[in-house]
Amino acid sequence: MKKNRYLLCLLLCGFMLYFAVPRLSIGAEGLEGIFALAWLGLALIVIAGNLTALLYTPRISAERRQQPRINKKSRSYY
Repeated sequence: MKKNRYLLCLLLCGFMLYFAVPRLSIGAEGLEGIFALAWLGLALIVIAGNLTALLYTPRISAERRQQPRINKKSRSYY
């Protein structure tokens, strides 16, 4: 379930980059250049974070999914 969310975030970030990169002027001076570099830097951080979460999420085995959870009963004194 979580992997679907990570994949969706990656696709949305790629979609935004597809439209933004041609419009950003990295070589511009002043605030425009700083904004472009900051925006691209943050987009790369988002991609790296989602890729890391997608690739390194531990897998749950089929046996572990099917085992019912056992609730420990609290101690009761009669």
